Amino acid sequence: MTQHHRASPYASTQTQENPAPQQPFNPNGPVQPMGTPPPPPQVASTPPPAAAPPPTKVAKGDYPYGIPVPGKPHLVESPYSPGKYIDVEGFPPGTEVKDPYTDKIFLVP
Repeated sequence: MTQHHRASPYASTQTQENPAPQQPFNPNGPVQPMGTPPPPPQVASTPPPAAAPPPTKVAKGDYPYGIPVPGKPHLVESPYSPGKYIDVEGFPPGTEVKDPYTDKIFLVP
């Protein structure tokens, strides 16, 4: 009995040793011609850290007020860290700010 092997009607799927990985489809992304590598991802620059932390959005609660420092209009003493001063310049009264020493929220007086 003779065995006959028929050639596959499909083309070989292994045309390259290491084909380029398929990129996910982004309908809003830039259009690139075939065969060009994708551009490197854009990294957002972070703003420099502020002297006082920005207000934090948390559930409203009863937070204590910072204690004004006499003779220093933009400094308050933390209600959580006695003796620690925090610069709250630019924050209106009543704004929730985070004590950088304890990460707890207090209000600007």
